[in-house]
Amino acid sequence: MLLCASESGEGVPHVLDGDKSPDSGRQTRVGLAGINRGTSEQVITQAVRAAAEAATDFSWLSKGDAGFIKPVNNSGKPYPSTTSPIAVAAMIEILKQKGAGRVIVGDMSGIQYGKLSPEGLSGSSRHLMERSGIAAAVKAAGGEAHFFEEAGWNAFYEDQPAPGSHWKRGLMMPNILKEVEHIILMPRCSSHVLAGNTLGMKAAVGYWRTDTRLEYHRDAATLQEKTAEGNTVETLRRKQRLVLSVANQILTTFGPDDGYVYQPDTGVVMASDSVVAHDMVSLAWLLENRRHIPPAEKGKFLNTSPFVVTVCNHWITYKLGGWQPALASERLTRPDNNTIWDDRTLNRAYQIFGGVPRVTVDAANPALPEELRKQLSEMTTYPA
Repeated sequence: MLLCASESGEGVPHVLDGDKSPDSGRQTRVGLAGINRGTSEQVITQAVRAAAEAATDFSWLSKGDAGFIKPVNNSGKPYPSTTSPIAVAAMIEILKQKGAGRVIVGDMSGIQYGKLSPEGLSGSSRHLMERSGIAAAVKAAGGEAHFFEEAGWNAFYEDQPAPGSHWKRGLMMPNILKEVEHIILMPRCSSHVLAGNTLGMKAAVGYWRTDTRLEYHRDAATLQEKTAEGNTVETLRRKQRLVLSVANQILTTFGPDDGYVYQPDTGVVMASDSVVAHDMVSLAWLLENRRHIPPAEKGKFLNTSPFVVTVCNHWITYKLGGWQPALASERLTRPDNNTIWDDRTLNRAYQIFGGVPRVTVDAANPALPEELRKQLSEMTTYPA
């Protein structure tokens, strides 16, 4: 059986490879706070707190516990290409105010910017986090920055995904996760040229050592399914408490680093103790904001061509493992979702996390329009 965090922070059992029907999933809250365009950093910070406290009561956090915040720092580009520094600082402050001792923030950037191998390291996630602004936010809020590759090739351990997964080996996860009691995942809401989107579950790639990333991209026919399955490793099942995204800017095309950024009149902060429920709402929000992409941006070759997907994945596989695995890599098909029910990562997640969550979208602050709350609620309600 697979243990998933419940709304109270306690583990509740869900049978692996369960029914996809809505009745098989538990009722799950997603706290949603509104952010008006052009608002101040202070208001965004307050919205982060409101969404987080709507999603959990933090009863899982005891005085002195160590917490780990996993942002997305795949490049050195600013939010929304990477996680909002304002949000990271706000979460550090929340955890410390509620009794946490150490709060560590860490990630390992994409292969195009650095590579860890048994022979050594090229590139620097530290440098990229400084460029994105996250490192300064961590320091100002009293957190500790951590970069997995700096500890070397042997500073990882093998963690097993759920039985019946498409992974051939265990996933190599960073040792720092053994030193903490709690994990907070802080992704973003973005398109992704290969995977279709990059939300909460896709953010797990940042944990993985180079050899795990190589298998992920080489065996590309099941990349979306492996994305969901990568979130079933024991460490994440036992320690991940909260998933929170700020999405007042959305990277609506191409991705993960570049594309058309849309800023709605009212953005959102979304939070849940369930990565699946979070990603259902996050994908609904991404699809809603894609409706506002100018035609000239929507039709760009890089955003629409299957050829680009194939070439990009072969190139990444080459960077990870060389020519032999690149030439042997499987064909990757990017899903072009019209609704959240088309998404292969979510559809696999429903199977392995015990069904489709019955999502309750709760307004966490007065800035969230009721019409928007209802719209996202309808978009995440299983079709009759």
